[in-house]
Amino acid sequence: MAAPSRLSNILRSIQLIWLSVKLHYAAFKEALGKDGIASLAHPQIIRDAALAKLLIVASAGFIAFEDTTCVPSLVRAVHGKILELGPGPGNQIQCYDASLVEFIYAIDPNAHYGDAIAAKVNKLGLQDKYKFLACGIEDSEVLRCEGIAEGSMDTVLSIQVLCAVGDVKSVMREVWMLLKPGGSFVFWEHEKNKDPVTAVAQVCLNPAWSAFVGCCLTRDIKAEILAAGQWENPGDIEVADDPYTCLPRIWGVLKKKA
Repeated sequence: MAAPSRLSNILRSIQLIWLSVKLHYAAFKEALGKDGIASLAHPQIIRDAALAKLLIVASAGFIAFEDTTCVPSLVRAVHGKILELGPGPGNQIQCYDASLVEFIYAIDPNAHYGDAIAAKVNKLGLQDKYKFLACGIEDSEVLRCEGIAEGSMDTVLSIQVLCAVGDVKSVMREVWMLLKPGGSFVFWEHEKNKDPVTAVAQVCLNPAWSAFVGCCLTRDIKAEILAAGQWENPGDIEVADDPYTCLPRIWGVLKKKA
């Protein structure tokens, strides 16, 4: 049973990579038709468009899968002033408990998600409690203009984001700094598998996966989270015991030490 299970996980990963390759090619053709050869000077624009299209197309599938996990209950428990990292097309919007939310600031440097997020926010009537900012957590001037400063957030939410940021250490330092003392870092992420065979498969898949899906399969996310600062309950992080998946999950609600 073990070998087919591991193989099926690898095959699903390859299918997602192939879909992304096709979307990257379509984005390249569109950019070339619009701006000609000059579009080649801005590959990140092409990449952002393709990755946004991939996650928007796959959004319903991601939501359906996450509904079978602890993600909805994690999101429903967030409260107060919330900073959501990397909302993508807004897969978590329907999970928020509006009665617990003072305001949600969702930040993502890929501006292509704006329309998809706006449609979901309007459908759920959260216009007065939700704002999408096309920036990263390191863009402190943009965040300060919104009142997002050191010790200002009740909750920071991260659902499958730390695998995709450029520097996990710096992002987590910013997360810890922005939280109020006693504030919560709520997360559901994936990291390097402890199983040696699956870890080799992750290493082999990672170049194509990171290039076309946009995240890294081989990071030690738990260590990076714990190294960000002092947490009241570091032992509460949960790790799924699944040696056959290339996306082994870790999750938890960590409290910033007062």
